[in-house]
Parts: sequence; C-alpha cells; structure tokens
Amino acid sequence: MVKEIQLRITLKEEEIGDILVLKSALKLAIDQKDITGVKVLRKSIDARKPNIILNYKVAVFIKEPIPKTSEYTFDYKDVSKAKPIHIVGFGPAGMFAALRCIELGFKPIVLERGKNVQDRRRDLKAINQDHIVNEDSNYCFGEGGAGTYSDGKLYTRSLKRGDVRRIFENLVFHGATEQILIDAHPHIGTNKLPKVVQNIRETILKYGGDVYFETRVTDFIIKNNKIKAIQLNNENEISVEKVILATGHSARDIFYLLYKKQITLEAKSFAMGVRVEHPQHIIDSIQYHCTGNRNDLLPAASYSLVQQVNDRGVYSFCMCPGGFIVPAATANGEVVVNGMSPSKRNNFYANSGIVVEIDVHKDLPKYEHFGVLKALEYQKDLEKLAFTSGGRNQTAPAQRLTDFVEGKLSIVLNPTSYQPGLNSAPLHSLLPKLIGSRLRKGFQAFGQKMKGYYTEEANIVGVESRTSSPVCIPRTNTLEHPQISNLYPSGEGGGYAGGIVSAAMDGERCAEAATGNL
Repeated sequence: MVKEIQLRITLKEEEIGDILVLKSALKLAIDQKDITGVKVLRKSIDARKPNIILNYKVAVFIKEPIPKTSEYTFDYKDVSKAKPIHIVGFGPAGMFAALRCIELGFKPIVLERGKNVQDRRRDLKAINQDHIVNEDSNYCFGEGGAGTYSDGKLYTRSLKRGDVRRIFENLVFHGATEQILIDAHPHIGTNKLPKVVQNIRETILKYGGDVYFETRVTDFIIKNNKIKAIQLNNENEISVEKVILATGHSARDIFYLLYKKQITLEAKSFAMGVRVEHPQHIIDSIQYHCTGNRNDLLPAASYSLVQQVNDRGVYSFCMCPGGFIVPAATANGEVVVNGMSPSKRNNFYANSGIVVEIDVHKDLPKYEHFGVLKALEYQKDLEKLAFTSGGRNQTAPAQRLTDFVEGKLSIVLNPTSYQPGLNSAPLHSLLPKLIGSRLRKGFQAFGQKMKGYYTEEANIVGVESRTSSPVCIPRTNTLEHPQISNLYPSGEGGGYAGGIVSAAMDGERCAEAATGNL
C-alpha cells in the first residue's frame, strides 16, 4: 500500500535522522515498523513566520518496497538513416526538439552558431576579463543557449503547455540531480548544467543525429512560400524538408533576415530594467527573520516582488540567490547584464532583475517607423546607452540603490560580483522616464514589502534588457509559420517560451508537429 500525505517539519525536527518516517507513522496512526520507505515528492519552505516550517509531500510505502525505476522512459532509437528534421539553434528548445525527433524516429540535424560548452568557456573568460565579445559565442549563444550559464532555473508557470515532469525526468536521465524532482523552485546550477547539456548532445549523436557547431544560418531559400534550403556562414547551401527555428531571444540577425525577406513578424511586448545586487545576508535576514548567519538547513533566501506603477508592472525577474552578475552582451558596443548561481548558491551576493513592462502598442511612439522591429530597436538603444555610460567597454553603469531613488550620483559604489567592473553613472537620469521613474517608485514599494530591502548597501546595475524576445515569429495551430510552410518557430526566439522548461516543452511540441505527431 502507498499513501501520499503532507507533513510539516520544524527546523529542529529536520535535524532528526528518521523524522519523515516518525511523522508519517504518527499521521497515519500505524506502526513505524510497517513503513518500508518514504519517498519525498515535493519540498518547500514556509518562512512567513519566525518559526520556519518545511512542507513535505511524501509517498509512504507500507509493507511494500519503493520502486527503483522512474515511471518515465525515453525510447531513443537509431535514426542515422531516417528522414531528417533540421533544427536551427541548440538551446533548450533545440535540444529537446532533437531528443523528441529521435524518439519519434526522425534524424535531427542541429545547426548551432556557437561553440560547444567546453570551448565556449574561453569566450566567456574573454568577455569577463578582456571585455571582448565574440558575437557567435557568449553567454547567450552556444551549446545549451543562454540557460547553460544562467543558473539553470527550472521553475515554470507553463503547466498547460506540456508535461513538465517529463522534462525534469529527462534532465535527470541526462545527469541532473534528482533534487530537481522534489524542490518547489528547482534549479540545476551554472556549474553542473554544462555536463547535462553535453550528455544531451552525446545522446543525440549516439542515436544517429548530427550536431554542427560554429554553423550560423545566413539565409533561407524559399520557393512558392515553402522553405527549400538553408545557406550557412561557410556559404554552403543545404536542402531541407522541415525546419524548427529555435534561435533564442537574442538572435537579432534572424529577425533582420526574416524582415528583409518580408516574412511576417510581429512586435512583442516585453520588459526591461536593471539588475539589483544585495549582500546575501540582507536577503536572508529579511526572509528568514534572523540576525547573523542563516540556519545551515536553509538555502540562500530568494524573493519574488511585483508592484503596479502607473499602469505597468514592475517586478523581479531571474532572481539569483548566492549568485553573481554576468555580462550577457551579444555584440561589441552594448552592455547587457544577467544573473546566475552555482548549484550550492553559496556566493556572497544575491541579485535579481527588476524590470518594467513595455507595451509595444502604447509606449514606443518614437520607434513606430521601425515597424515590427520597434521594440528590438528600443532594446538596442538602451544597451548602447549602457555601453557609453559604463565606459565604452563591458564595465557596467551602476548606482547605489538609495542614490538612484533619490536622484543622486553615487560617489562610491558597493562591492560587486560583476567581474568586468562597475562605473558610477546617473542611471536615474539616463534611463528613459518610461522605465526609470517606475523603477524608482517600484523600489520604494519593495522596501515597504521587505523591510531592509531598500538600503544603501545595494547596487543597481544596467541594463537588464534580455528578459524575453521583443519580436514574435507567428505560427498557426499546426505550429507552422502562417506564410512559410514547413517552418516551425519555437522557444523564446519565436516568442513562445520564457525559460528552460517552457522552451524545452515547446521544442518537443514543434518536433511533434514537424514529424506529423502533434
């Protein structure tokens, strides 16, 4: 017999070795000896009150063993001689599209502009230390996409788009820790995700798929509104039957290419702002109601904040406890910041994007002449502004949080995790009023919600601009582009996902559509 129950455990009780068995026996009113095992299904932290509670959902096995195998199986087969599906981009959407193609008996041929995860590290070092941006290999482009070196957060609200558990189980199958199947807000960690990504590539190759790195698509050959071939950066032209386009939210050259070829695109609302960085102990003290160091049983504290300011949402995005800020530019002449955390989330700082909703139908009148690319051009201008005000390299413009809100230039900045360095800049006057004024009011509101959050010990760093794609590549209910048959826009680049899990699920759906199995 198996019973699923909820347990509430205090931190003091958590220190007891067999506490889940003891509590389960008490709740079910059975003899402890009858319990053959307890499997944790979900774990979350309730820190709303000083007496912190750990909530467990567990399966209690009574007089029967815990099964050792997952209910999910991944039936990969030899597709080396099967019909090909071309996949442009090898981020989460592209990776899981390729895996799903193999399951369905089709050969994935992946074309990735960047490098593999090992070689990509050299280009990340160059942007951090030498301020040199490789426009094909950086924090956004390369094997695994932006998610590979951006913490590996797996939390998603896209529960109706596909089987979330299946994505998690497949990540575990490829080397992720089983803890992601349990935590309420799971993440893999920047230090561990590259190995998982490499394992996915090896599975694709093992079963007959192809993965080509440093292979950028430069043109689509279209006849009678049907994609016929792809031109590559080496000027080779390859014939294609069906193409899954999974190039990510920062592949601007793809948007420009489609626009130039008069292929239908749409402007898409998105969000932009800054990244705020606190010492982690401040966030811990607020969230866990503690002074000094947090309890060793508790992870680095996170937060989620939202406030309506002048009819626009101001909210936290990609919060990284125990993490660091990284340069996410994809071209020289721009500064973009993002955040990430190692698996242990044990760095000294906590950082989060704090962004403002941009309504493309109301907020960008000066950019209307750019048509469907107006949000993209607005995004680019803000990144150029950050480049100039930061010092014309990857040094980022920054300001103390309190100085930003009070409209004062910071004479001295706080220490930071951002390796290229910070340059004091008056972001309160440099940022467009659309964003800056709302951020200032938003930070004040956040300080009321989290006492101690509004502090001179925090920096804001600009700009956080790659929250999602500013362009949507439309598609029909068959997931094909409405104008170009056999072209399947997918993931964040198409405007259909907002993170690793939702992109992976969308990649699977596009694979099913392209292979006729939707």
